[in-house]
Formats: sequence, structure tokens, C-alpha cells
Amino acid sequence: MKFFKILTFLSVLISTFSFAQQGNKVTLSGKIIEKTSGLPLEYATVTIINPSTSKPVSGGVTDSKGEFKIDVSQGSYNIKYEYISFKTIEIKGKNISSNTNLGTIALEDEAQQLDAVEIRVEKTAVDIKLDKKVYSVGKDIMVRGGTVSDVLDNVPSVSVDSDGTVSLRGNESVRILIDGKPSNMGNINDALKLIPAETIDKVEIVTNPSARYDAEGGGGIINIILKKGKNQGINGTFVASVGDPRNTGVSANLNFKQEHSNFFTSIGYNNRSNPGNTKIDQQNFDQNGALKSILNERRKNNRFGEGLNANFGIELLLNKSTSWTNSLNVRSNKGGNKENVLYYNYDALNQYLNTRQRYNDLQSTSENVDYSSNFVKNFKKDGHKLTADISISQNSDNDNSTIEGIILDNNEFVSSERTRKNDKQQRNLFQVDYVLPIGKKSQFEAGFRGNYVKNITDYQVEERKTASSPFTNIDEFTNILEYNENVTAVYTQFGSKINKFSYLAGLRFEDSKIEVNQLTSTIFKTKKYNNLFPSLFLTYEINDQSSISLNYSKRISRPRDRFINPFASYTSNVNLFQGNPDINPAYSDAFDLGYLKKWEKLTLSTSLYYNHTTDSFEMVRKERGDFVFTPVGTPDVIVNGEIVTVNDGEDIKTPVIVNTFFNLGQNDRFGFEFTLNYNFKKWWKLNGNFNFFNSQNTGSYTYINSKNEEVFQSFNRNATTWFTRITSKVTLPYKIEWQTNATYNAAQKTAQGSNKAIAAMNLAFSKDVLKDMGTISFNISDVFNSRKRIQDIQLPNTNSHSEMQWRRRAFTLSFTYRFNKKKTDRDQKPKQNNNGNGDDEFMG
Repeated sequence: MKFFKILTFLSVLISTFSFAQQGNKVTLSGKIIEKTSGLPLEYATVTIINPSTSKPVSGGVTDSKGEFKIDVSQGSYNIKYEYISFKTIEIKGKNISSNTNLGTIALEDEAQQLDAVEIRVEKTAVDIKLDKKVYSVGKDIMVRGGTVSDVLDNVPSVSVDSDGTVSLRGNESVRILIDGKPSNMGNINDALKLIPAETIDKVEIVTNPSARYDAEGGGGIINIILKKGKNQGINGTFVASVGDPRNTGVSANLNFKQEHSNFFTSIGYNNRSNPGNTKIDQQNFDQNGALKSILNERRKNNRFGEGLNANFGIELLLNKSTSWTNSLNVRSNKGGNKENVLYYNYDALNQYLNTRQRYNDLQSTSENVDYSSNFVKNFKKDGHKLTADISISQNSDNDNSTIEGIILDNNEFVSSERTRKNDKQQRNLFQVDYVLPIGKKSQFEAGFRGNYVKNITDYQVEERKTASSPFTNIDEFTNILEYNENVTAVYTQFGSKINKFSYLAGLRFEDSKIEVNQLTSTIFKTKKYNNLFPSLFLTYEINDQSSISLNYSKRISRPRDRFINPFASYTSNVNLFQGNPDINPAYSDAFDLGYLKKWEKLTLSTSLYYNHTTDSFEMVRKERGDFVFTPVGTPDVIVNGEIVTVNDGEDIKTPVIVNTFFNLGQNDRFGFEFTLNYNFKKWWKLNGNFNFFNSQNTGSYTYINSKNEEVFQSFNRNATTWFTRITSKVTLPYKIEWQTNATYNAAQKTAQGSNKAIAAMNLAFSKDVLKDMGTISFNISDVFNSRKRIQDIQLPNTNSHSEMQWRRRAFTLSFTYRFNKKKTDRDQKPKQNNNGNGDDEFMG
């Protein structure tokens, strides 16, 4: 309640400020562009100087359109126009007696040098805006030779944990888009590890999206924008990289632009190996709390992959106001994971008994084809346009694994299984957006979006009872699931600016139809629901350098096929994952209070946020009976990590644990975040991000176990944690660039234990060669080999300590060559709107 009182007070305060009067002042306005391309220059500086004292009396920076407005008292001034790496223009003795439009000012590019340090001042890698953050991948030498997962792990507000799961402000319920469209590559976290970083232009982070965006994603939206060349003539970039562990890759980004057309292509090949390891020390106790056995597990993974990514496109300028872009994206990847697990077994006195080995050889292939078409019609009035988008994509993922288990001490057979999973997905997306400016300070928008997905998963598990017997099917796991998701949406929003106060109000309607067809068991379930998703954004410009905003939006998180398949997926015969076909979507109300302040060398963005989620997803572990088998020829056997002494032929029983999802009562997440860019010197840039949040669950789960007993589990918990990331980029003598990235994730309590803190650092160096047409880069990922997920878990009969490292420290050397394209060239913005998810919000 206190939080809502604060929001109400600030809302009233903002409204009051909007009626403040400026007194006897006049307004200067104008626009600053780049002379060679005519593109607007965002964040260019305008300084109003008193000619008698040579001291600034006022000033401001340009917006995304290159425009500025500055309030000054009447008088005579010198006016200076500046933008880093461009020649400064100064107009002296300008007499200002009334509101004056200074027209369009064109700045020319300029390179500077100071002593032995070359100053190549370029726009910061992180562009902070009030409604979102834009991360330019090309500015970051840390990710060269890496993947999209590496890119996201450098983006403010975003973190990628040790197994590749992406979260935004600590919230894993985040929507990840590629060019404004949902990915069609199956598991998105796995897909991000396959796409080379060199194919990415920038990443947009929208923590509280408006009605224009999909309502999917309770934690916000991450939009990954692929490169599309826009420079005039024939130009491009080639990148080659090698690394240890194995990281070989080559890529090319080319485009050929003429007056009425632009051909662009990106082609990349990579061959990678990511060795990792896991350590688990587990103590097992009996019902009286006495130590019964000790299990030490050591796991080594060797994940590998080889992939080809190609994108071909053409943009046709049909006339001065109409463009049509078509592109075809093809991805082909094959790889796998060779996992060797050793279980060292000890008795209650810590005396060695034996070692069991479990070897899993996983082979996988993935094929993805995506066709996109974008049509843009610009009308006579600036900003008045109509866009239409079509995207048709198909994806196929095939996984095959063989799992063998033996006792190493005597080579005794334990188990032999093999699994097969064939996943096919088709996605059709259609979208139309219309934007109509009304007057000079208002804008109306409306649009339609249809997203239709069909996914079929064919899953099979087989086993053999002895080393020489044939494989037989396990009916409990083998199944075919068809999942269809059809979401049709329409939206409208209206924004306007009144003096320094602006607002954007929107409403989105989504009609959802979800079909879960379990073809093997003939279970057919259809869920239909429709929802309204309102959004409201209020902004007050305190002055030209600072703004404050108050935002609200309603979001949804839909359960996917894995969450709702009633058939269990096989990890072992006593530890299963099973979906819940009755699980419902979760709904979130997101509030965000933001403040943006710009100084000459510093940009600061702060945010106070609160998310209230109902029916949030939570995983529960429950037992569903015993697994029974009869050992032969040994008095001591290992069952689920425990030593059991039996007579020959005696049945052994061990509980089967099922992991499944259910709808929790609610989750409340409250946090504070700030992001800053600091140009400490012309040769030194700093970027920092800090996020503190508290997550509180309220809810419980009750089920009937195999003994017909009612089991109650409380999921009430309160967890607080924080993380921070600091990036430093320094230009050293001899044209060497040095970048350091340091992250710290604080410790966090969980429902069953705690996660330890993680500190890690990356380093990168680069040097330009061949008259600045080439660049050599060297980076070290995880310098201290410390990026590990360390957990302590306490259960009624088990205590365990685990350390999991998804991949170890890596070294990468890369070479970049550019032709007909300078390092400081700024690509023109695409005329397409990335399916409504790439444009700036209208905030006046």
C-alpha cells in the first residue's frame, strides 16, 4: 500500500509541474543532421553562450529525430553545435528576441588525435532512453567470436545464468524476439547459443512495453535485431575467429545499395566446443536423521556444435514514399553433448564401496527457414505511414541419445536406454500497423497482429534389460504431442504532448486459442480465452536534460508445450519431468517509475518497478510410487544414490519423483535499478548497471501420494538479491582498445536452500590495422574461471552441495576486415518497423 501511495503522490506532482510557467523566455528550436548522409544526430549538444563572459547560460541535446528545443531569455548569444567525432559549428552574435527556429544544421565527420592516444569517439554501446535501452553490438569488442548468449550477457538489465537461461531484471518470464518476431527455433535459450554475435546489429530492452507490443512476457521484451546493410554502394564486413576451447568461425555481412534498391546478405559458419563440469556432494539420512550413505557425483560435459546461418534480402524503393523488403533466413546446425557421469558411493563411515558410470551420447540437428516480407507506405505528412508484415517460418529439431550405465569396478551392466525426439514447428505471422500524426504534438496508432503456431513433438524412449537383450519400447514415456497456439490481436493507442507533459494511452485485445492434443493417449484439450491489456505512459520533461516517467501495462505468460504435456520426459527412471495439461496462463500488472538525467559526460537512468503476478508458474516435486527391480548376482546395489544390501533375487523399491508445474497463488516482485553511461575522458568510457529486487511467493500445493495420503507443501517464500555489471572501455596508446567487463550476482535464498554469490570478469583488446580497414581482437571470457552456479540444498532426508559450470574459461582471437566502409560509418535505420517492435515509443 505504501508503494501505491508513493506512485499516486508522484503522479500528482508530475501533473502539477506541467502547469509551471517559464516567465519571460523564448524558445529556440532546430534540427542537427549528419552532412554526408542527411541522417539525424541523436544526443548532439547545443550550447547557448553569453558572449561577454564566454560562459554557457543554457543548452540541450537533440532527440531521436535530431531536433532540439531550448528556453532562453531574450538577448544576444553565441550558439555552439557539437557532436563527438564531428566538427563543431559556432554561430556568434545571434540576436534572439522571440521564438526562433534556427533551421537545419549539418555537421561534418572529424577524427582527432591526442599525444600517442588515438581518439575515435563513437556513440556509446548502450543508448539509454526513457522507455528502453538499445545495445549496439558492433561497439562491443567483448563479444566478437561469440554467440547471442554472449551478447545478452553484456546487455544492461539482462543476465544469462550458467545453463543459458535468460532473465530480465532477474525475471525469467521474458519474451525474446528476433527482428520483432517470436523465434521459431524450439528452445529459445538453446537457439541463442547457435546464432553468431556477428549477425546481430543491436538489442532492444523494453522492460514495460506498451499496447503496440505483444502482451506475452510478464518480465518484459528483448528484441534482437539482425544486421541489414544500408550504406550506399557495395560494402561489407568479414570476420574470422579461432579460440580455445574450439571456437572457429567465419562470417560476412555484405550489401549493395543503389538509388532504388538495396541487396543485403549475412552468412556465417561456426564450429564450437563448450566443455563444462558439475560437482555434487550428497549426504543421505534415514528417518531418524542418522547418516546412511554418501554419494559424490562428478559430471563432465562436452557440448559441441557446427552451424551455418545465412540471410538474404532485398529492399525495393518503389517510389519516394513506398518501400518493399523481402528476406530469407536459413539456419542449419548439428551438434550434441557427450556427458560422462561418475557416481562415487560410500557408506555411513565414508568407506568406499564402488563407482557407477552413466554415459550419455546426445546427437542433435536443427533446421530453420524463415521468410519475411515488409511493406511501408509513407504519406505526405511526416510520420504518417502504413506498414504490413508477413513472416512464414518452419523449424525442425531432432535429438537422439544413447545412455549406458555400468559399475566400473567390475564392469557390471546396470542400464541401457536410448531416446529419440523429433520436433517440428510452423509459425505464420501477419501484422498491419497504422500511424497518424494529429497536429504537431499528437499521434494515433492502430494495428492488427495474428500469430499462429503449430508444433508436433514425437518422443520415444527404449530400454534393454540386459547387455545382450534387444531394445524394447517404454510405453510410459513414448508419445506424440500436437500443440497449436493461435493468438489474434488488435490494438490502438493515442499519445500527445502538452507543454512538458506527455502521455501515451493504449489498449490491446488478444484472443487466444490453445489446443493440446495428446495423440498417443487421445487426450484432447482446448483452451479459449480473450483479454484486454491496457497500458498508460506518463512523462514529464523537467528540462532538456532530465525527464521522469510513470508507466503501467498488463502482461500475460502462456504455458508452452513442455509445461502441459501429460506424458513424462525421461531423465532417469526415478526422476521425471511431467507437464500439467490443466495449467493456466499467468497475468502480471507491471508498474515502473523512471527517471532519466543527461549531463555533458554522464547519462543516468533509474527505475523503481513493481510486478504483481497471479497464477504464476511454480515447479513442484512429488512422489508417485516406487520403482521396483530385482538385482542379480550382487549383495550390494546402488538405488537412487543409496547403498542397499539385499539377497540375490530380492525386489528393490525406490520412490519415483515427478517434477511438474502448477499455478501458484501469486508472486510480487519489487525492485530498483539504475544504468549509467559515463564518458570520463575522451579515451575512457564507463557503463554500469545495478539491479536490486525482492521476490515474494504466496501459495501452496496439495496432492494425494501413492499411499493415498494427502501431502501439503507450502510455497510461501521471500527472497532478496541483487546483481551489478560494470564495463570499462579505454583507448590506449598505439591505437589499442581495452575493454573490461565485471559482474557480480549476490547470494539468494531459495525454497529448498540457497545459491551462492558469483563474481566473474571478461577482458578484451583490439587494434586497428590496414589503415583502419581491419581490426584484430583478442578476448578472454571468464578470466578467473569463476562463473559457476553453486547451490546448497536441504531436504528432509538429503543434504547436497553442487557446483555447476556450463563452460570453462575461453580465449578467442578474431580478425575483422571492412571494405568500402569505415569503422565509424553509421548505418541508416531500416525503413521497416520490425513488426511494430522496433520503433521508438511516441512520448511527444
